[in-house]
Amino acid sequence: MHTFRETMRIDIITVLPELLKSPFEASILKRAIEAGLVEIHFHNLRDYTTDNYKSVDDYQFGGGAGMVMMIEPIDKCISGLQAERHYDEIIYMTPDGERLNQGIANQISLKENIIILCGHYKGVDQRVRDTFITKEISIGDYVLSGGELGAAVLCDAVIRLIPGVLGNETSALTDSFQDNLLAPPIYTRPREYKGMKVPEVLFSGNFGEIEKWREEQAYKRTQERRPDLLNN
Repeated sequence: MHTFRETMRIDIITVLPELLKSPFEASILKRAIEAGLVEIHFHNLRDYTTDNYKSVDDYQFGGGAGMVMMIEPIDKCISGLQAERHYDEIIYMTPDGERLNQGIANQISLKENIIILCGHYKGVDQRVRDTFITKEISIGDYVLSGGELGAAVLCDAVIRLIPGVLGNETSALTDSFQDNLLAPPIYTRPREYKGMKVPEVLFSGNFGEIEKWREEQAYKRTQERRPDLLNN
């Protein structure tokens, strides 16, 4: 039985809304939206500029390669949204942000309203980060063309944790990284395939032994593949 919670609202600010929409039109994210568990709103930053060419970027002061997203259209967009409701987090997707992990996804899934600002070009005017942003997130130590794909990854990681989104609510709790361990091996039919057999313990009916086996396998897999997680 769920405790009542408000529908989560995510506002995504981007210069490429068409790049972002498709992930929310299929599978789990689509079902979450249709069930009223989350609202997704896209805001085209070009709608917030008075420039005749709809420009949202300009050359950086001091010289250097790459254009910079200007503060004025971002200010207009964020300030307009804040005038309508309170936001728990305003997140900027950037390569130099805190690296996304399961703990961060868990924390954000408890929020009610969040804004995600997608970086583009060389990035945003530093005054945006100083004035509006409450959390900066990276999805890895590499650079993408923009923050849109990172925003989609963040949303997927967060929305699946909202109560009622997954068919089996315990599923998200047994994912890799929830307890700083990788998930154990999993199997399905057939029981034997080309000489490869499923471990017998999984057919024992002894759920205590099965759980013990899974914990041992999770620890072993983590030790082999991500020993750094065990240090945490």
